[in-house]
Amino acid sequence: MTDPTLHTLLCACCTPSPRLARRSLFGLAGALGATALLPRFAGAASGNYEALLLTCIDPRFPENTLNYMRDRHLAGKYSQISLAGASIAVVAEPFKTWRPAYWENLAASISLHHIPKVIVLNHRECGAAGIAYGPDSIATREKENETHKKVFAEFRAVMAERHKDLTVETGLMGLDGKVDTFTA
Repeated sequence: MTDPTLHTLLCACCTPSPRLARRSLFGLAGALGATALLPRFAGAASGNYEALLLTCIDPRFPENTLNYMRDRHLAGKYSQISLAGASIAVVAEPFKTWRPAYWENLAASISLHHIPKVIVLNHRECGAAGIAYGPDSIATREKENETHKKVFAEFRAVMAERHKDLTVETGLMGLDGKVDTFTA
């Protein structure tokens, strides 16, 4: 007599749909094949890279950001994470639940890419800055500069606590792609 468990699992007459069973088999075969390839590609992204770039999610800035990194001869030499507000997401209270995403990505970049620095590109007219610090914080260019200088100082302090071995560069990108750097 056949084991009823095996009969139910393997027999087409007892499977809800023979087509579903075939699909499941193909899916399993595909998953096993992909798993077999993982060791081959596991080290593909490892190596020594120049930096982790922290940027905002604002869709007005990716092209300018890439141009900025190319101009610095860093294209293909950095990893990147984008969070609303860039460094604002790492230090501002309204975004505190996003902090682990940054720290975990930084840890991965340190481990995989052996980065010596973090480059932060906040940007002008940032909605996240308005959310975090109120609309007055970005109402004028002077207030906007003051807000970002404060954020960059907080960001540098948190980085120094956790990763004093990493250099931190901070910049504020305009809509035209020009970057103003703010140092400690």
